[in-house]
Amino acid sequence: MTFSIYRNPARREPHTSLLRVFSLLSLLGISPFATLPAMAEEEQALDPVVVTAAPMSDPLTVITDAKAPRQPVPAHDGADYLKTIPGFSVIRKGGTDGDPVFRGMAGSRLNILADGENIHGGCGGRMDPPTAYIYPASYDRITVLKGPQSVVWGPGASVGTVLFERDFKPYKAPGYRLFGGLMFGSFGRNDQVFDAQAGNLGYYARLTGTHSSMDDYKDGNGQRVHSQYMRWNGSAALGFTPDETTRFELSAAASDGEAAYADRMMDGSKFARENFSLKFEKRNISSLVDKIDARVYYSYVDHVMDNYSLRDNTGMKSANNPDRLTTGLRLAGNLNLGENSLLTLGFDQQSNRHRLRTSSNQNNDPYQKKTRTEDASYDDYGLFAEWTQSLSNKNRLVAGLRSDFWQAEDKRAAPVSSTSGKTRRDTLPSGFIRYEQDFGDAGRPSTFFVGLGHSERFPDYWETISQNKQSETSNSAFDTKPEKNTQLDAGTVYQLGQNMQLSLSAFYGRVRDYILIDNSRTLKPATLVRNIDATTYGGELGIAYALGRHWKSSANLAYVRGRNDTDHTPLSQIPPLDSRFTLDYDDGTWLAGALLRLVAAQNRFDKDKGNIAGQDIGPTAGFGVFSINGGYRPRKDLRLTAGIDNLFDKAYAEAISKSGAMVPGYIQTTRIYEPGRNFWLKLDLKFD
Repeated sequence: MTFSIYRNPARREPHTSLLRVFSLLSLLGISPFATLPAMAEEEQALDPVVVTAAPMSDPLTVITDAKAPRQPVPAHDGADYLKTIPGFSVIRKGGTDGDPVFRGMAGSRLNILADGENIHGGCGGRMDPPTAYIYPASYDRITVLKGPQSVVWGPGASVGTVLFERDFKPYKAPGYRLFGGLMFGSFGRNDQVFDAQAGNLGYYARLTGTHSSMDDYKDGNGQRVHSQYMRWNGSAALGFTPDETTRFELSAAASDGEAAYADRMMDGSKFARENFSLKFEKRNISSLVDKIDARVYYSYVDHVMDNYSLRDNTGMKSANNPDRLTTGLRLAGNLNLGENSLLTLGFDQQSNRHRLRTSSNQNNDPYQKKTRTEDASYDDYGLFAEWTQSLSNKNRLVAGLRSDFWQAEDKRAAPVSSTSGKTRRDTLPSGFIRYEQDFGDAGRPSTFFVGLGHSERFPDYWETISQNKQSETSNSAFDTKPEKNTQLDAGTVYQLGQNMQLSLSAFYGRVRDYILIDNSRTLKPATLVRNIDATTYGGELGIAYALGRHWKSSANLAYVRGRNDTDHTPLSQIPPLDSRFTLDYDDGTWLAGALLRLVAAQNRFDKDKGNIAGQDIGPTAGFGVFSINGGYRPRKDLRLTAGIDNLFDKAYAEAISKSGAMVPGYIQTTRIYEPGRNFWLKLDLKFD
């Protein structure tokens, strides 16, 4: 099979990516068409294509491989990787940088950490959500913690927490580990990633790098969407391990790129980020103190958006240049209170400073010559404790408490904000309690769980300051009340015999002072922030079944329903019922798979209301999308995979998609449509 990819749509110069990869395999002494014996399952180092995430491994916990190829093929960013996990959706703005939505909740309701550190973007219009600066293939694992059922990973996790994690495996002798990947695809898709590690008993080093680019894609109607992007990222870490229980690590990272957007009148021409962190870990300190983990970090984002770099512009050229400085620290310790009792105690702190400079006449008055003006500062100090108590060898109790001390200052000028110079302080408690019960035998391990959690979230920058948000009574939303979510979570991970597993998680939440972005009132400001009361409920169901030695199938459903109790309307920006059905073949050498995604119509909406990432437009029709993939694994450290996403070139848009803007040279659409039929090819090598 050979197909052509056009890197430059104007010149239409083809290159045959598969032939290039086959040539590389030949240089390695591997024939892509050779018939090799299947590897034993325990020898496999590279997993097959991920079409939907694995079921819950523990109560309310989903873990997935960040380096595995995925279908549909994601963009370079974290949000597109998360969309393969049931319950997640993405608000599409272009080819990349969509906002992740979990169970209908977006923004800071979903706590996102990269290697234990919080990341925040600078754009007031959410061009750069936290996941825009996360390159999943440079991490080892993605962990999703559902619901307000953990307190140890920072404030505000009212709907859940996502951890992009890097593993540390100590070296007992001099050695190295290496992961590399190449991917080519339709619409000029071109990705590279490498992750190299080396070390010995006392020292180690890790170097990672990623690059990803794509031209404008075409939707199922054959219409070109303003969506091109390019991103690169590099990071380095040096570690010192004086003994088997102690580790120091110093790391640094840098990244930049550009992205075109189909939903607005500006594009992102700069996404520069630099990061430094220092970590310390000590284990097995005493019979009481099991572990101490400490870290400090610095993150700086310098973002530019303009209306001339990535689109035609014959009029006035304008640009905005926000930046954000984030510093933080975390100290946590695990205490063994007895044979069956573990207590985690900790403290974390985070400071954010946001500045902005703009130009409406870039030719004569460029933003580069202007002074940055600080418009907001946010500081949080958090104390937390999480306790796990085994009641017997079959059941346990998990509980946690957290208190966050917030301080924020509105630093905008007085004519712009009625709360200019005002400082507000809040102390916000959070907590949960969860019961877990194991049942079944050793061959069929199963768990039932039920938990009650409460989370209080401080209003973020995008809800109070950015783009001159206003309240119903003044030209400032700085006094918006904190959001308070009380939620019941329950479910099971159930092993039915040797070939079938079922996972179910359900939730019911009552949200007081839900922060709603309301653009529906024509006589009020265009960007109105209101506190309402809301109710949400739903859940995820997953069934995996082994049809035989090499065949597996799965079905996953995600459903959420929301109600605006104050306005007596549906809660806005809630995705409809989403189901995914897969069939996979893997004999150790050859791989094959198919994915059918069926999404119901969404007729429950509240026009012009929503969250900081998007507002409802109107009803949407249901749709079905079919995708296929195949692969070849000639040895345990090499994997070649290829796929066709949206095989039948379906024209469709997600219910929570953004509205299309009028971009010169492009057809404006009510919603931004998803990519049409597209091909991809991926080569991964892993040496350990």
